[in-house]
Amino acid sequence: MTTSQAATHWHHFDDLEHQQRTTLFGMWIFLATEILIFGGIFTSYTVYRVSYVAAFEAASLHLNLWIGAINTLVLLTSSLTMVLAIDAIQRGRSRECAQQLVLTAALGLVFLGLKALEYYLDYRENLVPGFAFDPAEWSALGVRPEHVQIFFVFYYFLTGLHAIHLLIGISVVLVIAWFAHRGRFSPEYHAPIESWGLYWHFVDVVWVFLLPLLYLIAIRVG
Repeated sequence: MTTSQAATHWHHFDDLEHQQRTTLFGMWIFLATEILIFGGIFTSYTVYRVSYVAAFEAASLHLNLWIGAINTLVLLTSSLTMVLAIDAIQRGRSRECAQQLVLTAALGLVFLGLKALEYYLDYRENLVPGFAFDPAEWSALGVRPEHVQIFFVFYYFLTGLHAIHLLIGISVVLVIAWFAHRGRFSPEYHAPIESWGLYWHFVDVVWVFLLPLLYLIAIRVG
């Protein structure tokens, strides 16, 4: 075992392979709990979505689909750069790995910037219950304002929770990028990169579900 490998080998594991498998398994367990959290919220959303179809569709039409679509492309691209980072470290290219991780984090920041812009535009258009919301506008559309507010509560809660997860991911990815730049990882051991790669992909998948649930429910095909 090299000096670098010895530095990353924790004494309570038999070897680096055992440590790598355990680290990945731990992340899978953590993601399972995250699925339970989002699954419960999605279930609640579905109940209200079925109950207040017209109000939810009317509210959805007021969301900024262009920003939502661009952000989807940004996150999917960040998943690609994360995969490239893992591939680079598996081939022993620490510097390239660090660069791809920084690019991944940068794309995450682009997503958050666009999301902040979207929130600002939502506020200007009176789409924020409790802060900027005009019930008369929705009554004129033939839907009950209180039902519309329920949609926007789900919208801000789900996208806000997703943004918090993404911010956590960005912070950790930047720390890992620094360690990768310092040569702390190798083809034999790169569990932190791979496990947080799983976390990053999970956050991306959550957004892939949020896009149709929030932005596309009023779109008719054919």
